[in-house]
Amino acid sequence: MTISRELLIGGKSVPARSGRTTADLNPYTGQPYATVAAAGPEDVTLAVDAAQAAFDDWAALSPFARRAIFLKAADLLQERGEQAAALMAGEVGGTRPWALFNVGLAANMLREAAAAITAPRGDVLTAQEEGALGLAVREPVGVVAAFSPWNAPLILGVRSVAAALAAGNTVVMKPSEDAPIACGLFVADVLAEAGLPGGVLNVVTNDPADAAQIAETLIADPRVRAVNFTGSTEVGRIIGTHAARHLKPAMLELGGKNAIIVLDDADLDYAVDAATFGVFMNAGQICMSGDRILVHESLAEEFTARFAAKVAALPAGDPAEPTTVIGPLVSATAARRVAALVSDAVAKGATVVTGGGEPSGAVHPATVLTGVPADADLYYGEGFGPICVIDTFATDEEAVAKANDTDHGLTAGIITENGTHGLRVARRLQTGIVHINDQSVADEPQAPFGGFKSSGYGRFGGRWGIEAFTNTRWITLATQHAHYPF
Repeated sequence: MTISRELLIGGKSVPARSGRTTADLNPYTGQPYATVAAAGPEDVTLAVDAAQAAFDDWAALSPFARRAIFLKAADLLQERGEQAAALMAGEVGGTRPWALFNVGLAANMLREAAAAITAPRGDVLTAQEEGALGLAVREPVGVVAAFSPWNAPLILGVRSVAAALAAGNTVVMKPSEDAPIACGLFVADVLAEAGLPGGVLNVVTNDPADAAQIAETLIADPRVRAVNFTGSTEVGRIIGTHAARHLKPAMLELGGKNAIIVLDDADLDYAVDAATFGVFMNAGQICMSGDRILVHESLAEEFTARFAAKVAALPAGDPAEPTTVIGPLVSATAARRVAALVSDAVAKGATVVTGGGEPSGAVHPATVLTGVPADADLYYGEGFGPICVIDTFATDEEAVAKANDTDHGLTAGIITENGTHGLRVARRLQTGIVHINDQSVADEPQAPFGGFKSSGYGRFGGRWGIEAFTNTRWITLATQHAHYPF
Protein backbone atom coordinates (compact mmCIF):
# COMPACT_ATOMS: atom_id res chain seq x y z
CA MET A 1 0.00 0.00 0.00
CA THR A 2 1.34 3.45 -0.95
CA ILE A 3 2.42 5.64 1.97
CA SER A 4 0.75 9.04 2.25
CA ARG A 5 2.36 11.96 4.12
CA GLU A 6 1.45 15.60 4.69
CA LEU A 7 3.50 18.67 5.59
CA LEU A 8 4.81 19.07 9.12
CA ILE A 9 4.08 22.59 10.35
CA GLY A 10 3.91 23.69 13.98
CA GLY A 11 4.12 20.09 15.18
CA LYS A 12 1.05 19.04 13.16
CA SER A 13 0.61 17.02 10.00
CA VAL A 14 -1.28 19.26 7.58
CA PRO A 15 -2.13 19.11 3.86
CA ALA A 16 -0.87 21.71 1.44
CA ARG A 17 -3.23 24.69 1.35
CA SER A 18 -3.89 23.96 -2.32
CA GLY A 19 -4.66 20.31 -1.60
CA ARG A 20 -2.06 19.22 -4.15
CA THR A 21 0.09 16.11 -3.76
CA THR A 22 3.01 14.59 -5.67
CA ALA A 23 4.27 11.05 -6.23
CA ASP A 24 7.48 9.68 -4.69
CA LEU A 25 8.70 6.87 -6.97
CA ASN A 26 10.57 3.65 -6.19
CA PRO A 27 13.57 3.84 -8.55
CA TYR A 28 13.90 0.06 -8.90
CA THR A 29 10.29 -0.68 -9.81
CA GLY A 30 9.37 2.72 -11.23
CA GLN A 31 6.11 2.55 -9.25
CA PRO A 32 4.85 5.08 -6.67
CA TYR A 33 6.28 4.35 -3.23
CA ALA A 34 4.58 7.25 -1.47
CA THR A 35 2.44 10.32 -2.01
CA VAL A 36 3.41 13.54 -0.25
CA ALA A 37 1.88 16.99 0.01
CA ALA A 38 2.98 19.47 -2.66
CA ALA A 39 3.51 22.76 -0.86
CA GLY A 40 3.11 26.20 -2.37
CA PRO A 41 4.59 29.55 -1.27
CA GLU A 42 1.77 30.06 1.24
CA ASP A 43 2.75 26.82 3.01
CA VAL A 44 6.36 27.97 3.22
CA THR A 45 5.22 31.16 4.92
CA LEU A 46 3.15 29.17 7.42
CA ALA A 47 6.16 26.98 8.19
CA VAL A 48 8.33 30.04 8.82
CA ASP A 49 5.53 31.47 10.99
CA ALA A 50 5.66 28.31 13.11
CA ALA A 51 9.44 28.31 13.33
CA GLN A 52 9.54 31.97 14.35
CA ALA A 53 6.85 31.43 16.99
CA ALA A 54 8.79 28.52 18.50
CA PHE A 55 12.20 30.20 18.48
CA ASP A 56 12.23 32.11 21.77
CA ASP A 57 11.13 29.16 23.90
CA TRP A 58 13.50 26.72 22.16
CA ALA A 59 16.49 29.06 22.45
CA ALA A 60 15.71 29.61 26.14
CA LEU A 61 15.29 25.91 26.95
CA SER A 62 17.88 24.52 29.36
CA PRO A 63 20.89 23.14 27.45
CA PHE A 64 20.59 19.92 29.44
CA ALA A 65 16.95 19.54 28.41
CA ARG A 66 17.90 20.10 24.77
CA ARG A 67 20.72 17.59 25.08
CA ALA A 68 18.37 14.94 26.45
CA ILE A 69 16.15 15.25 23.36
CA PHE A 70 19.08 14.67 21.01
CA LEU A 71 20.38 11.68 22.95
CA LYS A 72 16.93 10.07 22.98
CA ALA A 73 16.54 10.73 19.25
CA ALA A 74 19.85 8.99 18.56
CA ASP A 75 18.68 5.87 20.43
CA LEU A 76 15.29 5.92 18.69
CA LEU A 77 16.93 6.18 15.29
CA GLN A 78 19.08 3.14 15.92
CA GLU A 79 16.08 1.21 17.18
CA ARG A 80 14.38 1.93 13.85
CA GLY A 81 17.22 0.57 11.72
CA GLU A 82 15.13 -2.01 9.88
CA GLN A 83 12.38 0.52 9.22
CA ALA A 84 14.98 2.91 7.84
CA ALA A 85 16.45 0.18 5.60
CA ALA A 86 13.02 -0.59 4.14
CA LEU A 87 12.34 3.12 3.63
CA MET A 88 15.65 3.75 1.85
CA ALA A 89 15.21 0.69 -0.37
CA GLY A 90 11.73 1.79 -1.40
CA GLU A 91 12.40 5.49 -1.78
CA VAL A 92 15.96 5.75 -3.19
CA GLY A 93 16.99 2.16 -3.98
CA GLY A 94 19.49 2.06 -1.12
CA THR A 95 21.01 -1.32 -0.23
CA ARG A 96 20.64 -2.60 3.32
CA PRO A 97 24.33 -2.14 4.32
CA TRP A 98 24.23 1.44 3.04
CA ALA A 99 20.99 2.13 4.93
CA LEU A 100 22.32 0.73 8.20
CA PHE A 101 25.50 2.77 7.76
CA ASN A 102 23.24 5.83 7.36
CA VAL A 103 21.46 4.93 10.59
CA GLY A 104 24.66 4.50 12.58
CA LEU A 105 26.34 7.67 11.40
CA ALA A 106 23.18 9.78 11.68
CA ALA A 107 22.67 8.57 15.26
CA ASN A 108 26.22 9.56 16.12
CA MET A 109 25.66 12.96 14.52
CA LEU A 110 22.79 13.46 16.94
CA ARG A 111 25.02 12.41 19.84
CA GLU A 112 27.76 14.80 18.71
CA ALA A 113 25.17 17.59 18.48
CA ALA A 114 24.06 16.72 22.02
CA ALA A 115 27.65 17.03 23.24
CA ALA A 116 28.04 20.38 21.49
CA ILE A 117 25.02 21.79 23.31
CA THR A 118 26.76 21.71 26.69
CA ALA A 119 30.33 22.23 25.43
CA PRO A 120 32.09 25.52 26.32
CA ARG A 121 31.21 28.21 23.83
CA GLY A 122 32.67 31.72 23.56
CA ASP A 123 35.72 33.57 24.91
CA VAL A 124 36.74 35.99 27.63
CA LEU A 125 38.57 38.86 25.95
CA THR A 126 41.20 41.28 27.11
CA ALA A 127 39.79 44.81 27.39
CA GLN A 128 41.34 48.17 26.66
CA GLU A 129 39.40 49.94 29.41
CA GLU A 130 40.47 49.45 33.00
CA GLY A 131 38.00 47.40 35.02
CA ALA A 132 36.10 46.17 31.97
CA LEU A 133 35.29 42.57 31.13
CA GLY A 134 34.96 41.60 27.47
CA LEU A 135 33.05 38.57 26.23
CA ALA A 136 32.66 36.96 22.81
CA VAL A 137 29.46 34.94 22.98
CA ARG A 138 27.79 32.75 20.38
CA GLU A 139 24.00 32.93 20.16
CA PRO A 140 21.45 31.34 17.81
CA VAL A 141 20.58 33.30 14.70
CA GLY A 142 16.85 32.48 14.56
CA VAL A 143 15.12 30.53 11.79
CA VAL A 144 17.36 28.41 9.54
CA ALA A 145 16.41 27.13 6.08
CA ALA A 146 17.72 23.59 5.50
CA PHE A 147 17.85 21.80 2.14
CA SER A 148 18.56 18.08 2.47
CA PRO A 149 19.52 15.71 -0.40
CA TRP A 150 18.39 12.20 -1.29
CA ASN A 151 21.64 10.28 -1.77
CA ALA A 152 22.56 9.67 1.89
CA PRO A 153 19.13 10.60 3.21
CA LEU A 154 19.45 9.87 6.92
CA ILE A 155 23.02 11.12 7.25
CA LEU A 156 22.44 14.30 5.31
CA GLY A 157 18.89 14.81 6.55
CA VAL A 158 20.13 14.76 10.15
CA ARG A 159 23.20 16.83 9.31
CA SER A 160 21.09 19.56 7.71
CA VAL A 161 19.24 20.21 10.97
CA ALA A 162 21.26 18.84 13.91
CA ALA A 163 23.80 21.62 14.47
CA ALA A 164 21.27 24.36 13.77
CA LEU A 165 18.82 22.92 16.31
CA ALA A 166 21.56 22.19 18.85
CA ALA A 167 22.66 25.83 18.70
CA GLY A 168 19.14 26.92 19.65
CA ASN A 169 17.74 27.78 16.23
CA THR A 170 14.47 26.62 14.73
CA VAL A 171 14.39 25.12 11.24
CA VAL A 172 12.27 24.93 8.12
CA MET A 173 13.46 21.94 6.13
CA LYS A 174 12.90 21.37 2.42
CA PRO A 175 13.87 17.77 1.69
CA SER A 176 14.74 16.47 -1.76
CA GLU A 177 11.81 15.59 -3.97
CA ASP A 178 13.47 12.19 -4.53
CA ALA A 179 13.46 11.27 -0.81
CA PRO A 180 11.00 13.55 1.01
CA ILE A 181 10.38 10.97 3.74
CA ALA A 182 13.86 9.54 4.37
CA CYS A 183 15.73 12.85 4.35
CA GLY A 184 12.91 14.91 5.84
CA LEU A 185 9.76 13.60 7.45
CA PHE A 186 11.35 10.46 8.94
CA VAL A 187 14.09 12.55 10.59
CA ALA A 188 11.43 14.91 11.97
CA ASP A 189 9.36 11.96 13.23
CA VAL A 190 12.29 10.64 15.26
CA LEU A 191 13.07 14.03 16.79
CA ALA A 192 9.41 14.66 17.61
CA GLU A 193 9.12 11.29 19.35
CA ALA A 194 12.23 12.20 21.33
CA GLY A 195 10.48 15.31 22.64
CA LEU A 196 11.34 18.10 20.18
CA PRO A 197 8.62 20.74 20.67
CA GLY A 198 6.20 21.48 17.84
CA GLY A 199 7.33 24.21 15.46
CA VAL A 200 11.03 23.79 16.21
CA LEU A 201 11.47 21.64 13.10
CA ASN A 202 9.05 22.07 10.20
CA VAL A 203 9.14 20.06 6.96
CA VAL A 204 7.83 21.33 3.65
CA THR A 205 7.64 18.83 0.79
CA ASN A 206 6.94 19.87 -2.79
CA ASP A 207 6.41 18.83 -6.37
CA PRO A 208 9.66 18.89 -8.42
CA ALA A 209 8.17 21.49 -10.75
CA ASP A 210 7.79 23.90 -7.82
CA ALA A 211 11.28 23.44 -6.33
CA ALA A 212 12.73 26.75 -7.50
CA GLN A 213 9.75 28.79 -6.27
CA ILE A 214 9.69 27.02 -2.90
CA ALA A 215 13.42 27.57 -2.37
CA GLU A 216 13.31 31.22 -3.35
CA THR A 217 10.29 31.90 -1.13
CA LEU A 218 11.96 30.25 1.85
CA ILE A 219 15.30 32.04 1.48
CA ALA A 220 13.67 35.41 0.80
CA ASP A 221 11.58 35.38 3.98
CA PRO A 222 13.15 38.06 6.20
CA ARG A 223 12.74 35.89 9.30
CA VAL A 224 15.05 33.24 7.84
CA ARG A 225 18.55 34.22 8.98
CA ALA A 226 20.78 31.43 7.63
CA VAL A 227 20.71 28.78 4.92
CA ASN A 228 22.32 25.39 4.46
CA PHE A 229 22.24 23.32 1.30
CA THR A 230 23.77 19.99 0.33
CA GLY A 231 23.46 18.96 -3.30
CA SER A 232 24.78 19.62 -6.77
CA THR A 233 27.08 22.51 -7.58
CA GLU A 234 24.63 23.72 -10.23
CA VAL A 235 21.76 24.10 -7.76
CA GLY A 236 24.12 25.25 -5.00
CA ARG A 237 25.11 28.26 -7.10
CA ILE A 238 21.45 29.25 -7.30
CA ILE A 239 20.89 28.79 -3.56
CA GLY A 240 24.05 30.74 -2.75
CA THR A 241 23.01 33.56 -5.07
CA HIS A 242 19.59 33.83 -3.42
CA ALA A 243 21.20 33.87 0.04
CA ALA A 244 23.73 36.53 -0.98
CA ARG A 245 20.99 38.69 -2.48
CA HIS A 246 19.29 38.76 0.92
CA LEU A 247 22.59 39.09 2.87
CA LYS A 248 22.21 35.74 4.60
CA PRO A 249 25.08 33.39 5.38
CA ALA A 250 24.93 30.08 3.54
CA MET A 251 26.57 26.71 4.14
CA LEU A 252 27.03 24.94 0.81
CA GLU A 253 28.28 21.36 0.52
CA LEU A 254 28.28 20.64 -3.20
CA GLY A 255 29.57 18.21 -5.82
CA GLY A 256 32.97 16.63 -6.16
CA LYS A 257 35.39 15.33 -8.78
CA ASN A 258 37.40 13.31 -6.33
CA ALA A 259 40.66 11.49 -6.94
CA ILE A 260 42.00 8.34 -5.31
CA ILE A 261 45.78 8.41 -5.76
CA VAL A 262 47.68 5.11 -5.65
CA LEU A 263 51.33 5.92 -4.97
CA ASP A 264 54.21 3.68 -6.00
CA ASP A 265 54.65 2.40 -2.44
CA ALA A 266 51.01 1.23 -2.08
CA ASP A 267 49.93 -2.27 -1.09
CA LEU A 268 48.26 -3.37 -4.31
CA ASP A 269 45.63 -5.69 -2.77
CA TYR A 270 44.64 -3.00 -0.29
CA ALA A 271 44.54 -0.36 -3.03
CA VAL A 272 42.14 -2.45 -5.10
CA ASP A 273 39.81 -3.06 -2.16
CA ALA A 274 39.90 0.60 -1.04
CA ALA A 275 39.29 1.98 -4.53
CA THR A 276 36.40 -0.42 -5.17
CA PHE A 277 34.67 0.77 -2.01
CA GLY A 278 35.47 4.45 -2.66
CA VAL A 279 34.07 4.35 -6.20
CA PHE A 280 31.10 1.99 -5.95
CA MET A 281 29.58 2.37 -2.48
CA ASN A 282 25.92 3.39 -2.98
CA ALA A 283 26.44 2.89 -6.73
CA GLY A 284 28.75 5.91 -6.75
CA GLN A 285 26.00 8.29 -5.64
CA ILE A 286 28.04 9.97 -2.90
CA CYS A 287 29.54 13.44 -3.17
CA MET A 288 32.84 11.91 -1.99
CA SER A 289 32.89 9.01 -4.48
CA GLY A 290 36.14 8.50 -6.38
CA ASP A 291 35.52 9.54 -9.97
CA ARG A 292 39.19 9.20 -10.83
CA ILE A 293 41.83 6.66 -9.79
CA LEU A 294 45.33 7.97 -10.42
CA VAL A 295 47.79 5.07 -10.34
CA HIS A 296 51.59 5.23 -10.45
CA GLU A 297 52.74 3.90 -13.82
CA SER A 298 54.77 1.12 -12.21
CA LEU A 299 51.56 -0.38 -10.73
CA ALA A 300 49.04 0.59 -13.39
CA GLU A 301 48.86 -2.60 -15.45
CA GLU A 302 48.50 -4.94 -12.48
CA PHE A 303 46.17 -2.61 -10.59
CA THR A 304 43.87 -2.21 -13.58
CA ALA A 305 43.59 -5.96 -14.14
CA ARG A 306 42.83 -6.75 -10.49
CA PHE A 307 40.49 -3.80 -10.06
CA ALA A 308 38.51 -4.61 -13.19
CA ALA A 309 38.10 -8.23 -12.11
CA LYS A 310 36.81 -7.22 -8.70
CA VAL A 311 34.42 -4.62 -10.12
CA ALA A 312 33.04 -7.04 -12.71
CA ALA A 313 32.10 -9.46 -9.91
CA LEU A 314 30.11 -6.93 -7.84
CA PRO A 315 26.49 -8.15 -7.44
CA ALA A 316 23.99 -5.72 -8.96
CA GLY A 317 20.22 -5.35 -9.06
CA ASP A 318 17.49 -5.44 -6.42
CA PRO A 319 18.40 -3.33 -3.37
CA ALA A 320 16.27 -5.60 -1.20
CA GLU A 321 18.68 -8.49 -1.81
CA PRO A 322 21.24 -8.56 1.04
CA THR A 323 24.14 -9.34 -1.31
CA THR A 324 23.50 -6.45 -3.72
CA VAL A 325 26.34 -3.93 -3.98
CA ILE A 326 25.34 -1.99 -7.08
CA GLY A 327 21.70 -1.08 -6.59
CA PRO A 328 19.64 1.23 -8.77
CA LEU A 329 20.44 4.86 -9.27
CA VAL A 330 17.88 7.33 -8.03
CA SER A 331 15.99 7.15 -11.33
CA ALA A 332 16.12 5.65 -14.79
CA THR A 333 16.95 9.14 -16.04
CA ALA A 334 20.05 9.19 -13.82
CA ALA A 335 21.13 5.81 -15.21
CA ARG A 336 20.73 7.06 -18.77
CA ARG A 337 22.83 10.12 -17.91
CA VAL A 338 25.70 7.86 -16.77
CA ALA A 339 25.34 5.74 -19.92
CA ALA A 340 25.57 8.91 -22.01
CA LEU A 341 28.82 9.87 -20.26
CA VAL A 342 30.26 6.46 -21.14
CA SER A 343 29.11 6.67 -24.76
CA ASP A 344 30.56 10.15 -25.16
CA ALA A 345 33.91 9.10 -23.68
CA VAL A 346 34.15 6.01 -25.90
CA ALA A 347 33.24 8.02 -29.00
CA LYS A 348 36.15 10.33 -28.20
CA GLY A 349 38.69 7.54 -27.72
CA ALA A 350 38.22 6.05 -24.23
CA THR A 351 38.34 2.31 -23.56
CA VAL A 352 35.80 0.42 -21.45
CA VAL A 353 37.73 -2.01 -19.24
CA THR A 354 34.60 -3.47 -17.68
CA GLY A 355 30.90 -2.58 -17.65
CA GLY A 356 29.39 -0.11 -20.06
CA GLY A 357 26.37 -0.84 -22.19
CA GLU A 358 22.79 0.17 -21.62
CA PRO A 359 21.24 0.37 -18.15
CA SER A 360 18.39 -1.87 -17.07
CA GLY A 361 15.86 0.62 -15.80
CA ALA A 362 17.66 2.53 -13.07
CA VAL A 363 20.47 -0.04 -12.69
CA HIS A 364 23.68 0.84 -14.53
CA PRO A 365 26.56 -1.66 -14.73
CA ALA A 366 29.65 -0.90 -12.65
CA THR A 367 31.94 0.64 -15.25
CA VAL A 368 35.69 1.33 -15.47
CA LEU A 369 37.28 3.32 -18.29
CA THR A 370 40.81 4.23 -19.32
CA GLY A 371 42.15 6.75 -21.79
CA VAL A 372 39.38 9.29 -21.28
CA PRO A 373 40.40 12.44 -23.20
CA ALA A 374 40.09 15.96 -21.84
CA ASP A 375 37.33 16.83 -24.31
CA ALA A 376 35.05 14.05 -23.02
CA ASP A 377 32.18 15.17 -20.78
CA LEU A 378 33.31 12.76 -18.06
CA TYR A 379 36.82 14.19 -17.83
CA TYR A 380 35.71 17.24 -15.87
CA GLY A 381 32.06 16.34 -15.19
CA GLU A 382 30.95 14.58 -12.01
CA GLY A 383 30.04 10.94 -12.68
CA PHE A 384 27.74 10.49 -9.67
CA GLY A 385 27.09 6.88 -10.56
CA PRO A 386 28.84 3.48 -10.73
CA ILE A 387 31.60 4.75 -13.01
CA CYS A 388 35.26 5.73 -12.73
CA VAL A 389 38.29 6.52 -14.85
CA ILE A 390 41.78 5.10 -14.35
CA ASP A 391 44.70 7.37 -15.26
CA THR A 392 48.43 7.08 -14.62
CA PHE A 393 51.25 9.31 -13.43
CA ALA A 394 55.04 9.11 -13.26
CA THR A 395 55.82 11.55 -10.43
CA ASP A 396 54.14 13.03 -7.37
CA GLU A 397 54.08 16.37 -9.14
CA GLU A 398 52.11 14.88 -12.03
CA ALA A 399 49.68 13.17 -9.63
CA VAL A 400 49.03 16.43 -7.78
CA ALA A 401 48.56 18.36 -11.02
CA LYS A 402 46.02 15.84 -12.31
CA ALA A 403 44.16 15.64 -8.99
CA ASN A 404 43.91 19.44 -8.84
CA ASP A 405 42.83 19.77 -12.48
CA THR A 406 39.17 20.32 -11.61
CA ASP A 407 36.89 23.13 -10.49
CA HIS A 408 35.88 20.97 -7.53
CA GLY A 409 37.75 20.40 -4.29
CA LEU A 410 35.84 18.20 -1.88
CA THR A 411 37.89 15.16 -0.90
CA ALA A 412 40.66 12.78 -1.96
CA GLY A 413 42.26 9.51 -0.94
CA ILE A 414 45.95 8.64 -1.07
CA ILE A 415 46.89 4.97 -0.92
CA THR A 416 50.43 4.51 0.42
CA GLU A 417 52.30 2.50 3.03
CA ASN A 418 54.47 5.53 3.78
CA GLY A 419 52.59 8.10 5.84
CA THR A 420 55.24 10.77 5.38
CA HIS A 421 55.10 10.36 1.62
CA GLY A 422 51.31 10.53 1.74
CA LEU A 423 51.33 13.66 3.88
CA ARG A 424 53.67 15.44 1.47
CA VAL A 425 51.22 14.79 -1.36
CA ALA A 426 48.15 15.55 0.77
CA ARG A 427 49.35 19.02 1.71
CA ARG A 428 49.43 19.97 -1.99
CA LEU A 429 45.90 18.89 -2.86
CA GLN A 430 43.24 21.60 -3.21
CA THR A 431 40.50 19.84 -1.26
CA GLY A 432 38.63 20.37 1.98
CA ILE A 433 39.30 16.75 3.00
CA VAL A 434 42.02 14.20 2.29
CA HIS A 435 42.51 10.68 3.69
CA ILE A 436 46.00 9.19 3.71
CA ASN A 437 46.16 5.41 3.20
CA ASP A 438 42.43 5.37 2.63
CA GLN A 439 39.98 6.12 -0.15
CA SER A 440 37.91 9.27 -0.57
CA VAL A 441 34.64 8.37 1.20
CA ALA A 442 34.51 9.04 4.95
CA ASP A 443 32.49 11.12 7.36
CA GLU A 444 32.75 11.52 11.13
CA PRO A 445 30.38 13.70 13.15
CA GLN A 446 33.11 15.48 15.13
CA ALA A 447 35.22 16.42 12.07
CA PRO A 448 35.01 19.59 9.94
CA PHE A 449 33.26 18.40 6.77
CA GLY A 450 33.15 20.54 3.66
CA GLY A 451 34.77 21.44 0.38
CA PHE A 452 36.83 24.00 -1.49
CA LYS A 453 36.46 25.76 -4.84
CA SER A 454 33.21 24.68 -6.56
CA SER A 455 32.58 22.04 -3.91
CA GLY A 456 31.21 24.78 -1.67
CA TYR A 457 32.13 26.56 1.53
CA GLY A 458 31.50 26.34 5.25
CA ARG A 459 31.93 23.32 7.49
CA PHE A 460 29.53 20.89 9.13
CA GLY A 461 30.56 18.78 12.11
CA GLY A 462 31.78 19.33 15.67
CA ARG A 463 32.27 22.89 16.87
CA TRP A 464 32.47 24.08 13.26
CA GLY A 465 28.83 23.21 12.74
CA ILE A 466 27.77 25.14 15.84
CA GLU A 467 29.81 28.15 14.70
CA ALA A 468 28.08 28.07 11.31
CA PHE A 469 24.64 28.50 12.87
CA THR A 470 25.40 31.03 15.59
CA ASN A 471 26.07 34.76 15.66
CA THR A 472 29.21 35.93 17.46
CA ARG A 473 28.53 38.95 19.67
CA TRP A 474 30.90 41.19 21.61
CA ILE A 475 29.58 42.10 25.05
CA THR A 476 31.40 44.23 27.65
CA LEU A 477 30.74 44.75 31.32
CA ALA A 478 32.23 47.83 33.00
CA THR A 479 32.96 47.20 36.67
CA GLN A 480 33.63 50.88 37.32
CA HIS A 481 32.40 54.18 35.91
CA ALA A 482 34.13 55.29 32.75
CA HIS A 483 35.55 58.82 32.21
CA TYR A 484 34.40 60.78 29.17
CA PRO A 485 36.02 63.86 27.56
CA PHE A 486 32.76 65.87 27.65
